[in-house]
Amino acid sequence: MSPPGQAELDAAGITDPVLREAYRGCRELNARFGRTYFLATRLLPRGRRPAVHALYGFARYADEIVDDLADGAPVAERALRIDALTAQMDAALAGGPAAHPVLAALADTADRYAIDHRHFTDFMTSMRMDIDVTSYATFDDLGVYVHGSASVIGLQMLPVLGTTVPRAEAEGPASALGVAFQLTNFLRDVGEDLDRGRVYLPSDELAAFGVDRDLLAWCRRTRRPDPRVRRALSHLVAHTRAVYRRAEPGIGMLEPVSRACVSCAFTLYRGILDEIEAADYHVLHRRVSVPSRRRAAVALPGLAKALAARTRT
Repeated sequence: MSPPGQAELDAAGITDPVLREAYRGCRELNARFGRTYFLATRLLPRGRRPAVHALYGFARYADEIVDDLADGAPVAERALRIDALTAQMDAALAGGPAAHPVLAALADTADRYAIDHRHFTDFMTSMRMDIDVTSYATFDDLGVYVHGSASVIGLQMLPVLGTTVPRAEAEGPASALGVAFQLTNFLRDVGEDLDRGRVYLPSDELAAFGVDRDLLAWCRRTRRPDPRVRRALSHLVAHTRAVYRRAEPGIGMLEPVSRACVSCAFTLYRGILDEIEAADYHVLHRRVSVPSRRRAAVALPGLAKALAARTRT
């Protein structure tokens, strides 16, 4: 029995044994931690999947470093670790030796698809913000962080997915989709983020409904709902839905073989908002997710569309 992902690596023309192992590691990270992304990636042609795994794997690797250091490590130590990773990333992207297999896969993907290195630099800037920034006053303030943590993910993906319009035309919707996914994460994970000492939801938006960090922490600790929190989360869910609407036209700008993948991720991730609403916004003490049966209901038609697109090309 061949190792997982071998056919994908073959289709992508990745033959170096060390590099193949690096891509397999990224694939494992995606399968373990990014179920929605991994399921959606299965709808791409095999040859494009390793690149998506590499981009996800690097983001997850960097995020784990930040979160692993969050428990009691001094700010200076956290900064040194992130700065070291940034230097290692820069060296790998410049063609130097990779200090970690994830970086080897990232550098290979960036080279294969001519991805602008600035997007990776901006990502690491946001990762560094997670070291000592624990809240955001407004959506404008949050936007600085979200650009690097989310917008650039959409921009990194565009060369891999391909477009039927000039790439610059598709960049706005791609950026918006990254933001929509990130805002969805913030709403789903608000309780877990509190445990790490962070509140990503803008303070002024919460304050408009009488909500602050202490009230969120009380709901988390007691597992009890509060009508003020419910109204605030309802407002932020509506805001996030509007971002999805801005992103949606971008799906039609992608190459046909990539549309089913992004449409699947779009539908499933937006579905998390449905689950938040179905829980009546009582999500501070638990993490909602899209049920498996709904995942299958979305993915199976997507697979048919993906196969049809590949047949036409």
